[in-house]
Amino acid sequence: MSDTAVDQSARLLLEAYRTRRPVAPLTATFPDLTIADAYRIQLAQVEAWRADGRRVLGRKVGLTSPAMQAQMGVTQPDFGHLTDDMFFAEHVPVAAGRFLQPRAEPEVAFVLGRDLAGPGVTVAAAAAAVDFVLPALEIIDSRIADWQIGIVDTIADNASSGGVVLGSTARRLGEVDLRLGGCVLHRNGEIVGTGAGGAVLGSPLNSVAWLANTLGQQGESLHAGQVILPGSITASVPFGAGDVITATIAGLGSVTAVIAAETEQP
Repeated sequence: MSDTAVDQSARLLLEAYRTRRPVAPLTATFPDLTIADAYRIQLAQVEAWRADGRRVLGRKVGLTSPAMQAQMGVTQPDFGHLTDDMFFAEHVPVAAGRFLQPRAEPEVAFVLGRDLAGPGVTVAAAAAAVDFVLPALEIIDSRIADWQIGIVDTIADNASSGGVVLGSTARRLGEVDLRLGGCVLHRNGEIVGTGAGGAVLGSPLNSVAWLANTLGQQGESLHAGQVILPGSITASVPFGAGDVITATIAGLGSVTAVIAAETEQP
């Protein structure tokens, strides 16, 4: 794919952020788009955000469940960037209008205590680099109309990133069972999803190791203090203005995202 086409695709997605209007799938305009092209489009947007003063504070991993990989026709996850303006405080109303078609996913957030550089990162090395874990709600969103996404479209669209709400109960890795720990997701008090950490590549730590090794192949690394979202424990659920989403994860406690009502202006 030419640099011109990469820039054009990145501009389409950046315009969707600005206007709050989704665009047609990029693959409809550029049918020959590859995964490598999609990551170039993603990075073009990240560079534009950095030029505007935004900072990358972490990464998110997607497509970590066998079901999602089968749906997308891939055999490995994807990743996106988390910038400073994507982080929202727990229990503080978040404006629904900043998203286009949002959904919520419960996750275990890793906060790194040291740099982590691949390739060759083992699960043990990943665990040694983690300072603590937190319950989290990832807000996924798509700038592609009606979520008509394949693997290329979602990667280009920053892996469908939208935001993240971090809980306040920090735990060391040895205090929780990330693989067997169960999760219950509530929307407005009703259960809308259940799962366990093993749904994320067998263990969320496998996701961290995969991310470090994948970035290492591209000459990049993870850094101390960064937040890593390894993938959702349950299926995602849509939400709108006035909704309250809570995830409770065994051993980690709960995290709540409050979505502002239409009349509120956070």
